[in-house]
Amino acid sequence: MISLRYHVISIAAVFLALAVGVVLGSTTLSRSLLSGLNNENEDLAAQVNDLQNERNAQNARLADADAFAASVGPMALQGQLARRTVVLVTTADARPEDRDALKTLITNAGATVTGELQLTESFSDPRHADQLKDIVVRLLPAGVRLPTASDPGTLAGGLLGPLLLISKENNKPQASADETAAALSGLTEGGFVKASQGLQPAQLAVVLTGGAASGDGAGDRAATIARFATQVDRSGAGAVLAGGAGSAEGTGPVGVVRADTAATSILSTVDNVDSSAGRVVAVLALREQLEGEAGRYGNAGNAERTSPGAPAE
Repeated sequence: MISLRYHVISIAAVFLALAVGVVLGSTTLSRSLLSGLNNENEDLAAQVNDLQNERNAQNARLADADAFAASVGPMALQGQLARRTVVLVTTADARPEDRDALKTLITNAGATVTGELQLTESFSDPRHADQLKDIVVRLLPAGVRLPTASDPGTLAGGLLGPLLLISKENNKPQASADETAAALSGLTEGGFVKASQGLQPAQLAVVLTGGAASGDGAGDRAATIARFATQVDRSGAGAVLAGGAGSAEGTGPVGVVRADTAATSILSTVDNVDSSAGRVVAVLALREQLEGEAGRYGNAGNAERTSPGAPAE
């Protein structure tokens, strides 16, 4: 007769066998799994190494191209802007080294830089938009008409454009010296601009900015600069909006312009002015503006080509 003890021992033996089987099976599975993971990790490491090598090679080629542009750029630009005048507008995040290098290239191209207008952080700050619009309307010279748009960038461009650029019809100032001084003084007192000593209106304008805006209101800040530059372009013979890395993104002024077909049809944009090649292109884009043409230049995905005259990408 089979005893209860026999049943207990039999059941225990079954469970023990199952446990041993699970352990042995999982050990074999784990070894296979680990072996596969190790192989996959080695493949991924090789791919990362290849990508790093490609990146390093690409960076080396870009550095060589930029060094070449820095070397031959001034010679290639000689005479491109002969007897022309250019006014420089810089945003709060524009790099001083880009400004100085660009001014040197403009001079090498034969043009005269008539002065610089710095836009402060408050200029594009959405919290100060109403104050900026109020000052623009109050300081508007008698002979200048504001655009119908009501955003602060367009309105500010409607005021400053005619003050910064001479008329493309007769090459004469569009406001008197007293009106210009009063408007710039009012904007300076409001904390929106800083004008260089002896600023004079010019035929062409460069609006120099940094990269993409960030934080709260980033899109609004980028849009203010983009619409300002577009309206300045409409005020004279032409303008170029030039920014550095990131400027062609959705929260960058160049990116905002490039998303607007009406703006890109008149305003030239450059997205790599933080490089020697980009600065040369910015000067060539000024020449293009004199000829009534516009383009999107640089390295970003929404650029149409690297420079005026280069094959479209």
